[in-house]
Amino acid sequence: MSKFRTLDDLGDIAGKVALVRVDLNLPMQEGRASDVTRVEAAMPTILELADKGAKVLLLAHFGRPAGKRYSTMSTSMVQGDVERVLNREIMFIPEVSGPVVEQSIGILGNGDIGLMDNVRFWPGEEANDPDFARAIAAHGDFYVNDAFSAAHRAHATTEGLAHFLPAYAGRAMEAELKALDAALGNPEQPVAAVVGGAKVSSKLDVLTNLVGKVQHLIIGGGMANTFLAAKGIDVGKSLCEHDLADTARRILDEAGHAGCTVHLPYDVVVAKEFAANPASLRTCNVHEVEADEMILDVGPLAVEALADVLKTCRTLVWNGPLGAFETEPFDAATVALARTAAALTQDGSLVSVAGGGDTVAALAHAGAKDDFTFVSTAGGAFLEWMEGKELPGVAALVK
Repeated sequence: MSKFRTLDDLGDIAGKVALVRVDLNLPMQEGRASDVTRVEAAMPTILELADKGAKVLLLAHFGRPAGKRYSTMSTSMVQGDVERVLNREIMFIPEVSGPVVEQSIGILGNGDIGLMDNVRFWPGEEANDPDFARAIAAHGDFYVNDAFSAAHRAHATTEGLAHFLPAYAGRAMEAELKALDAALGNPEQPVAAVVGGAKVSSKLDVLTNLVGKVQHLIIGGGMANTFLAAKGIDVGKSLCEHDLADTARRILDEAGHAGCTVHLPYDVVVAKEFAANPASLRTCNVHEVEADEMILDVGPLAVEALADVLKTCRTLVWNGPLGAFETEPFDAATVALARTAAALTQDGSLVSVAGGGDTVAALAHAGAKDDFTFVSTAGGAFLEWMEGKELPGVAALVK
């Protein structure tokens, strides 16, 4: 794992100004955040810096204003939610650089927290304009990045600031990087990966990267149908990207050469209509799917076999559900395998790392989320990490 400076590397910071990039892009409902998970993730870093006497200035984006100011996208919209989670009063600062910021720093006492306005109000943010980053950096003594979810963006406050100030990983960023290193960087082997979701096309790079890194690749969701069809199996009217058959066969071939076993379902749950508990629901062998049926989940025999695979592994990376988990009973495979992984994790025999929006929801639905070793709430950044890509916001923190 590359070496990063963390908060442990900071000396006496009393009276110093910390520029801290966090993710406050919260879902809103009737003027309040409907989910404050991202604030809770940043809380340890913010409070640690404040409690050590730093003046903490929070940098964040909110929505997609594309370089223009909108009152509905001001970070002042989430100020109250951040204050409630931190149990601290926060000063709102309507700029990110210049005299207003300088005056605000003069008002803030040691240990106080300020929230700057939406960094994406300025075109220089997404353009990663060095002059814009330099202007922000002029107000700080050091920079802390605690927003892994935005680390795949080379923006001024996610990457540019690290070129002008001593840069450190916050506690959430540090935990994320350690977990990801344990999952694919330097994992205990054998390693299994669960990759689900609707389309192969959205996860081509993920699959191509994983076949060279894991010993077991478990494919579920609509993606599995594409691979089954590529092997000559009739999947009826299931969601399937028939035009990617050659690509699927290439991935299977690469997996074979790399010593990676690809696990596809051999029994499946099918129905003639996609609805909760439909009358046409049945379980069958993959070779018995009728022309007017669609595959909506992995069958119980395959799930049992997959559970046995996990019992032979030491590390698991999970991204995406095995079936249409939002609708019962097509959540059964995801729930069963997630609970197996959670139990193995709690027994100490498996390191389990999961991430991606649908994945977090699926594991929470299974009641397994809190029993995994680490669950990342980052969507795009987690996916790009699984693709083997360098994340600019992470690379900028390397010593």
